[in-house]
Parts: sequence; structure tokens; C-alpha cells
Amino acid sequence: MSETVVYRKRRNVELFGVILAALFGIGGLLLTHWNRDGGVSTEVLLICGGWLALCLVAHILVRVFISFADPVILPAVLALNGLGLAMIHRLDMSLATSGATTQLIWTLLGIAIFGLILGFMRDYRVLDGIPYVLFLIGMVMLLLPLIPGLGSEKFGSRIWIQLGSYSFQPAEVAKILLAISFASYLVEHRDLLTMAGPKIGKLQLPRLRDLLPILIMWATALVVLVFENDLGTSLLFFGLFIMMLYVATSQVRWLVISGGLFVAAAVVVSQLSHVQTRISSWLDPFSDFDVNYQVIQAQYGMAWGGLFGRGWGLGRPQMIPVASSDFISAAIGEELGIVGLIALIILYGLLISRGLKTALAMPDDFGKLLAAGFSFVFGLQTFAIIGGVTRLLPLTGLTTPFVSQGGSSLVCNWAIIAIIMVISHEARRPRTTEKAPIVADFAEDRTQIIDVNEK
Repeated sequence: MSETVVYRKRRNVELFGVILAALFGIGGLLLTHWNRDGGVSTEVLLICGGWLALCLVAHILVRVFISFADPVILPAVLALNGLGLAMIHRLDMSLATSGATTQLIWTLLGIAIFGLILGFMRDYRVLDGIPYVLFLIGMVMLLLPLIPGLGSEKFGSRIWIQLGSYSFQPAEVAKILLAISFASYLVEHRDLLTMAGPKIGKLQLPRLRDLLPILIMWATALVVLVFENDLGTSLLFFGLFIMMLYVATSQVRWLVISGGLFVAAAVVVSQLSHVQTRISSWLDPFSDFDVNYQVIQAQYGMAWGGLFGRGWGLGRPQMIPVASSDFISAAIGEELGIVGLIALIILYGLLISRGLKTALAMPDDFGKLLAAGFSFVFGLQTFAIIGGVTRLLPLTGLTTPFVSQGGSSLVCNWAIIAIIMVISHEARRPRTTEKAPIVADFAEDRTQIIDVNEK
């Protein structure tokens, strides 16, 4: 007797999803021009063809290098990226800007880095082993904008590095380095963080040395908030570390300690002027029309869009200041309605859930923590920025992943997706054992038969 174990690559499923995802962006471009101009030019058709080709290139890279990767992640990312490009182009038409062209160039660079990571980092475990070096580099990147003459302030936050006519956010690179560092550190010290420490009855207290990493991240988050005026970044990094710490140890005490530190910090920073402004724009935006003009316009726009929206190109999202960046979800809500905004959130939910599924499927702790950490980055960013735009939360200023205009965010997010997909390839691929030798090669969307000899 023998058993047959069937493995499927699902690459054709991914191909179907990639084509469908590409049509989201293409449909937005075509409908915008049709509604505004009554027709579609040859130039627009060429842009649509180029975007479809770019999506297929990303699929081919996955098919060649990581053929067992999750088949849903790439289509979800391309759908988000395409919707962002279409909305930025729609705003360009009203504002006479060229943001979509720049965003498309950054998308090309992001997919190129995506391909390089797939081609050269065949084993994600090469990232393990140097947590302190990566942590130090990540912290330097995070605090780099504070250096006089190097950092620059835009829209009230000092989170940019200016190099000639170009600028980028080093915090986007820092979130990759620190997530890898946290995963490596927590795998190495998980047992100590779980079991070490004095006990008072049934309550186990952590050792002071184990509290040090939390205190460092807490202090860094406060520095970023106070001196860089960046509520979103400080929340992202502190939340990322605490989430990964909880996943690694399953100890509720770390959540309690972190919650206490968060409350203490909230009491202190609530006295800062820019934090008070964010709270005011959240609770009562009409108390200061000039200061909260962006939030007010976003609320009016989404209210005008209603359930099904005004239609591509038929709204007035250009009236929202910086609509292509922080408030692009409000622009989508105006022209695609609440239904379109919910669809956007579902795409993020799909991406995050597949990342977490990859984490659950990983046999080793480092890959599990890394996939969970990166998935949480997308989850927290999405929740914070869309929650801020819809006034569910105070506005944080984080980017909407893959949708907002911004090169550093887009390129780094593509790098994160590449790492997640390398991990998912490792989680899904068949493993050879003495009892289950591979007896057939894989062909596209066929099955590999592994004979398991009877004991």
C-alpha cells in the first residue's frame, strides 16, 4: 500500500487573480477619462497596457523563483497599487500635476527590488543572527531626521531626509530592519522572556533586564513623537514590538506592562500642541475650521459620495488638501462611495490574513515571527490611517500602504511583500524525507506525487 500526497503550486490561480487585479487599476483609468472627456486616448490605452505588462512581470518573477508562494498575496497587492495609481492620476487631471508618473516610476523600482529579493534571497533565514546590528542601524535610520541640516520638515512632521531635489522617509527602511531585528532577538530570548522572573503568588514579574528592550522602544517612540512630531511612526514601532513580543511569549503580562507605559506616555504627550491639535480634529473638527480644513473637506467629500460614490472622475476630491497622500482613502470614498472604501479595506484584510496564515504555517519560529510582524505592520498602518480619515481615531499621518503617493513607502512595502512571499514559499513547498522521496518533477499546475512506503 502507498499514500499519495498532492501538492499544487496554484500559479494559474494567481495569474487569474493578477489579471483581475490589473483590471481594477485599468478600469479606474478608463472610466475617469470616459466620464471626464467622453472618450479614451491612445496614450491612456498604452499606459493601461504598460500596467498590465508590469503586473504580468511580477507574476512571472514569482512563477520562476518562488513557485510555491501564496497565490493570493500578489494579486491583492497589485489591486491596491493599481487603485492608488488610478486615483493619483485622476487627481493629477484636476490639479495639473504629474504625481501618477512619479508613482509609476516608484512602482517599477519597487517591483524591481521585489524581483531582486526573490532571486537572491532564496532562504529568508539569512536575515537571522544579527539582531543587535540591525537594531542599531534601524534606530539610527529612525532618528536620522533629527540631525540638523539633514532632516527636513514637511506638513508639520520632521520625518524626511533631503538629498538634493529628492527626499525620502528613513523610517520606512527602519521598519523593515527593526522587524527583522525583533524577530531574531525574540527567538533567541523567548524562553527567558517567558519563564524568567520572580513570582508573587501566581503572578510572575519580569526581570529588570528583560524590561529594558520595552523601555528602549517606549523611549524611542516618545522621542519620535516629541521631536519629529510624528504620532503615526511612534505608534507603529512601539505597537510592532509589543505585538511580536506577545506572539513570541503568549504572556499577557507584557501587554499589561506595555499598556501601562502607553497610558503614561499618553498623559504626558497629550499636553503637546500638535497632539492636542490631532485630538481636536478628531473630536470636534469644526472648532477650528482653518486648522482642521483637511479633515472637514474629507468628511464633506465622503458624505457627498454616499453609498456608491459619484463615479470615477465625477467627484471633487481635489478640494481635499494633499488628497493623493494622507487622504487618498477619502478621495476613494468620495468617488467610489462607502462600498468602494469597504472593498479597499477587504483587500487589506485579504493581504493581512494571508500573511498571518503564512506565519501559522511556518515550522520555525523566526519565519513565524517575521511574517506575523510584517503582516501586523500593514494591519496597524491601514487601521490607523483609514481610522483617522474617517474620524474613528485621531489622525496619525501614516501612509495608506501601496495606495498613497510616496516613493519610499511604496518601494519598502514591495520589499516587505517579497520577504513575506519567500517565507510563504518555504511554508508551502513540499519537504523531502526518507519516507517520502520525490519521484516526479513539478510541471506548471500539475501535481507532484510522493510515494510513502508502507511501514
